[in-house]
Amino acid sequence: MSDPRAAARDRVAQEALALVEPAMALGLGTGDTALRFVAALAARGHRGPCVATSGETAALARARGLDVRALPEVGALDLAVDGADEVDPALDLVKGGGGAMTRERIVAASAARFVVLVDSGKLVARLGAFPVAVEPLPEARVLVERRLAALGATVVARPARSGTGPWITDLGNPLLDARFGPIADAKALSAALDAIPGVVGHGLFVGMASLVLVADLAGTAVRRLEAPSGGLPRP
Repeated sequence: MSDPRAAARDRVAQEALALVEPAMALGLGTGDTALRFVAALAARGHRGPCVATSGETAALARARGLDVRALPEVGALDLAVDGADEVDPALDLVKGGGGAMTRERIVAASAARFVVLVDSGKLVARLGAFPVAVEPLPEARVLVERRLAALGATVVARPARSGTGPWITDLGNPLLDARFGPIADAKALSAALDAIPGVVGHGLFVGMASLVLVADLAGTAVRRLEAPSGGLPRP
């Protein structure tokens, strides 16, 4: 029996290809849906430069023949494409399930347009069922845990995928999962997280998405949810 979630992610990845022009400089996200877009992009023979948000994405993209470069070499990007763990009606996001949210934020902010690919199961009335990933510098971890708890979060260190030791990001930092429950004001919480000394990045993406493409789990439709402002101003 086919997996409806996998089929939906394949559809939305194919839908995103329609936004890509041959010479575009692209940002490539991390996670299952983003990797499906990478595979589809490579199958189409894209020749523009690509910036990956994780080692996993870079490895797949290079193996499929895409031109992967460092962001400083490319500079501004035309389009960044990524997935999300949750999307609310304002198109604010929770990301970080793949542990790459710091680089994902940098790449998204470097793009003229940030497009998010999800299946309909990722749409929520309010963010917060999924934990907010927080990446602290190693020496700041204890301080960051205290500040997160003061903000009302239950905090745990994310274990490595291998099950041995803590999760260490591609940037060499530990990863914390902060559960806040339903988030009443994502913008205010994002600002509070940004203000904690030693926090390198976190998984609340507020006002960043230009477009969210949503694949229906129950059928074949792909919906387009566009931000009224088109997302944050881009370079």
